Amino acid sequence: MTDATSAADPAGKIPVTVLTGYLGAGKTTLLNRILSEPHGQKYAVIVNEFGEIGIDNDLVVDVDEEVFEMNNGCICCTVRGDLVRIIDGLMRRKGKFDAIIVETTGLADPAPVAQTFFMDENVGAKTRLDAVVTVADAKWLKDRLKDAPEAKNQIAFADVIVLNKTDLVTPAELEEVEARIRGINPYAKLHRTTRAQVDIKDVLGRNAFDLDRILEIEPAFLEADDHDHDHHDHDHGPGHHHHGGLKHYHDEDMQSISVSSDKPLSPDKFFPWIQELVQTEGKDILRCKGILSFKDDDERFVFQGVHMILDGDHQRKWKDGEERISRAVFIGRHLPEEKIRKGFESCVA
Repeated sequence: MTDATSAADPAGKIPVTVLTGYLGAGKTTLLNRILSEPHGQKYAVIVNEFGEIGIDNDLVVDVDEEVFEMNNGCICCTVRGDLVRIIDGLMRRKGKFDAIIVETTGLADPAPVAQTFFMDENVGAKTRLDAVVTVADAKWLKDRLKDAPEAKNQIAFADVIVLNKTDLVTPAELEEVEARIRGINPYAKLHRTTRAQVDIKDVLGRNAFDLDRILEIEPAFLEADDHDHDHHDHDHGPGHHHHGGLKHYHDEDMQSISVSSDKPLSPDKFFPWIQELVQTEGKDILRCKGILSFKDDDERFVFQGVHMILDGDHQRKWKDGEERISRAVFIGRHLPEEKIRKGFESCVA
């Protein structure tokens, strides 16, 4: 494994990217780029159905039933069977690889795929979810958000959104679709692209659960309204008008809540609270994640969850001079905001 990977992941786990997006949004284009560019990394790509996704046949070297070798050393396999079985098989292969990419069908909810990486002990011991990447079509997304709940789930679920085909819309339409996305998920890193031309390192190896990343984008419009918003304007691209222009894009049934505390938390209070919260509200919580500072603990604790399933671990030592703030983000439908805020506050040591 490359040094970069092991440094990023002291446990030596292989990062997994879940790639999702609506049919025709440009996922295949992105996948073919990852599989053909000479980026010097070896990826294992798990696709739903080799023929269906249309991986460029010139890239394929040696095809056996389930695993394809790519010309640049990547390998590719199909999920006809069980994701867990395929990952186990990949882990036993002689030629190691740097990362795994799992492509989900356009209609699929990414949750079960993401959950696999927490649920199965073997898989969880060797891999970690790096990021969920959603490819969205700038022209058709608005319609999809109206008629397809999966499209909304994929946006809400994403750590990274590749807003593709931006050449097919006017600047005003682009602003509108971007504001709609932000109404559902203000946290994802958003890249505007044409023909899915995004730098591969913007999609893979995101380590999205390093909350430095989530929270460098703490959206101003989620903060209390008594802020003087003017100095926040540079944080947001166009489409964020703080004079209330954004209000009607607040998605009716999808929302995000962020909580933070500069007082250390008590693990004895936090763990039972978050467990109980996801047990009772989990079907509505698509994603939750956070970095926590526990009392008398020199290490940052990172947790993430998909619906009812939670996963967490110590990540690294707090750096000297680093502000020890506990922060968490919840994205979902009809979230009980008051309950979450009060509950989180009650976890202070």
